[in-house]
Amino acid sequence: MTVGEISRLTGVTVRTLHHYDQIGLVVPVERTDAGYRLYGAAEIERLQEVLFLREIGFGLAEIESIVGDAAYDRETALRAQRRMLETKAEHLLAMIETIDAAIHARGKHEAMSGDEMLGVFGDFDPAGYEQEAEERWGDLDAFVESRRRTSGYTRDDWKAIQGDAAAIDQAFIELMDAGTPPDSPEAAEVVARHRAHITKWFYDCTPEIHAGLGQMYIADQRFTDNIDKARTGLAAYMSEAIGAVVARG
Repeated sequence: MTVGEISRLTGVTVRTLHHYDQIGLVVPVERTDAGYRLYGAAEIERLQEVLFLREIGFGLAEIESIVGDAAYDRETALRAQRRMLETKAEHLLAMIETIDAAIHARGKHEAMSGDEMLGVFGDFDPAGYEQEAEERWGDLDAFVESRRRTSGYTRDDWKAIQGDAAAIDQAFIELMDAGTPPDSPEAAEVVARHRAHITKWFYDCTPEIHAGLGQMYIADQRFTDNIDKARTGLAAYMSEAIGAVVARG
């Protein structure tokens, strides 16, 4: 058989077969007058052994040592290779079963895809801030707790979260429209709802954390822009209202 024929049958590239020849691993039985390599039954058998050993993880130097050993017995080697492949197959099947179980579990929880999450949050994608959040707050218990909770939320959970948040935003907007000062008792009641919302769905929102969130709403333009989509000035109003509540203790 020629190099090209073996390449088509095995999927091994011609370049690889040439390399095996150069290093003496699988040497053709002869060459034609035109210089083409030709392989006989023994060489094809040798190539099969090499490919088996490569498949189960041996390097070329190790393979050369194995098949070049005078005590090398093909049948014994094939039986050993079969046992290794059986072990590998068992491992792969166990991995497949684990993956299937994970898929089933997520299916039961109706976990949201990225597209579905964007559908709930509009064009604001929380996942886009995940790496930054982990870098800034990854060692905080609140971040760890939020990640633990949200990983198990269903599509309906996320819709409920969005609905609650929208209702709180609307309450703030109504106060703004009525000219109610952000340090008023009415605003303080909505601030309490806001803090309770975070505690219910994400993590224990302490007054200190809440104050930090309020400051971030105006310090980080991305958050300001997103909040102000509901009403211009909403981020500043919320920030001032939260700050007033925290200041009063």
